[in-house]
Amino acid sequence: MNSSSPRGRWRRIDLPLIAWLTVIWTLLWTGLSWGNVISGVVVAVLLCLVFPLPAVELDLRLRPIGIVRLAGYLLYDMTSSTVTVTWQTLRGKPGPAAVIAVPLRCRTDLMIAATAVAVSSVPGGALVEVNGSTATLFLHVVHADDPRAVDRARADVRRLETLVVRAFGTREEIRRLKEPTPPDAPDAPDAPRTPGAPDAPDAPGAHDGRTPDA
Repeated sequence: MNSSSPRGRWRRIDLPLIAWLTVIWTLLWTGLSWGNVISGVVVAVLLCLVFPLPAVELDLRLRPIGIVRLAGYLLYDMTSSTVTVTWQTLRGKPGPAAVIAVPLRCRTDLMIAATAVAVSSVPGGALVEVNGSTATLFLHVVHADDPRAVDRARADVRRLETLVVRAFGTREEIRRLKEPTPPDAPDAPDAPRTPGAPDAPDAPGAHDGRTPDA
């Protein structure tokens, strides 16, 4: 059948893809409302019709209970994070900032991207970089001098990862959530330095102005 025919184009509309695009659209608007959901469905359908994709296995599952839990947590997290960020702004003492690395348990591109979108949708969750090869997210956090604040930031990301996977992941991806948490990757340094490079010793004669013999 010719894919350019009306029937062929309707066959290109994949319901899981429509649902996934709608979720991303809603998260980008940082608010859950009927208007955002309906407009997300319309945009997703138009994208599938105007830019039809070849048949690709997304390996996406729609789990209603997991989706409700994810949406509820995002609404709660958005509200509480907004209050926290506002309070820190009014105090004028945000504390020192840093970029931390958070390795994820699921290594599929779809779940990494979904977790990154969820993290970015929360006020104060400044996502700096996504390393797909190591399944690591890099976040900008404040109060980096407080180890408990850094641990909470990492725990929040992994909680979002769990909710995302339980909402859209496969059985294999859900099983990976029970595996031990990957060790934390090194955080971004304050100044560039070659990892593992020892401090260079003083050269002979460096302090007395003499040139060492060849």
